[in-house]
Amino acid sequence: MDHQQRVHPNGSPSPAGDLEMGHPPPLPAQQQGHPAATQQLGGRAANSWVGNDSNTLLVVATLITTLTYQLGTSIPGGYWQQDVPRSAKDSTVKYHAGDPIMRDLHRSRYWVFMAASWVGFASSMVMTLSLLVRMATDSRHVRWSFAVAYSSLVLTFVVSQPRTHLSLDILIWAGVVAFLWVTVSLRPERRVRVIQELCCGARDN
Repeated sequence: MDHQQRVHPNGSPSPAGDLEMGHPPPLPAQQQGHPAATQQLGGRAANSWVGNDSNTLLVVATLITTLTYQLGTSIPGGYWQQDVPRSAKDSTVKYHAGDPIMRDLHRSRYWVFMAASWVGFASSMVMTLSLLVRMATDSRHVRWSFAVAYSSLVLTFVVSQPRTHLSLDILIWAGVVAFLWVTVSLRPERRVRVIQELCCGARDN
């Protein structure tokens, strides 16, 4: 009796008689990953800035743009509801209705706040444009614009608190920029080494 060759619908034809003799067709070979590649994926690539997806970073940049825009149009303290005269005897207007209260009462904080919001808005747009033109996520443009835009949110927050000193607020912002730059620029093992040196150095001092 002639045996007809059996053909699997999703595979190559198997020799005749394999199933009848109790020998199942060989299973497809499983793809085995290289240990070095697996370690790189689970270690360095998974914990580094390079492993981020450009679409995810694009969403983050869009959110920062929206937040900085809202901050620039919503100044802390609000606006004067009506004209405020200089005194009861002087009818000249000291504060005009619609002007920001923060600009008239805390002028230096107002300009730092506006500068931070505009810098954050511009940096987030640079980051968005860089990602839209398919620039690499590990490029200096993308990383630096992210660090500046994200830290600007911290600066606008601390500046909006009138009880803190302005110089301290700027120092906090500079520290946040340095921390973000170290985080997104250095490799994980080098980043840990830098943090350990800073902590141990501060502890020794």
